[in-house]
Amino acid sequence: MKICVSSTGDSVESMMDPRFGRAAYFYITNTDTMESEVIENTAAASGGGAGITSGQLMVDKGVEVLITGNTGPNAMSVLKAANIEIYRGAAIPVKENVVKFKKGLLEKISTTVPSHFGMGPGRGQESK
Repeated sequence: MKICVSSTGDSVESMMDPRFGRAAYFYITNTDTMESEVIENTAAASGGGAGITSGQLMVDKGVEVLITGNTGPNAMSVLKAANIEIYRGAAIPVKENVVKFKKGLLEKISTTVPSHFGMGPGRGQESK
């Protein structure tokens, strides 16, 4: 099974990035072969469409489970259409999130955050 964790860095020791579409990196692990791949998220700095681009990357890489903090509506549409299960990870290193998933300790995500949520105030979202 291929599991992806949104990550702040390029290591299994890096913290999970709570954003999906604008995560700095994606850490993909194949639990059958224990092979891993780290991908820098080139969509993170894009003006728009980061969720769709990141979601399509998950589809292209054959990811079956995504562990992240939040997903926006566009990313959620792509991921659900591809039957990729989404789980809410914790603010802990990537490898610890994978262990929690394997133990069944992560909550399945079925709701989204508003569009442009990961961009923050001043970068496409109104300040509250």
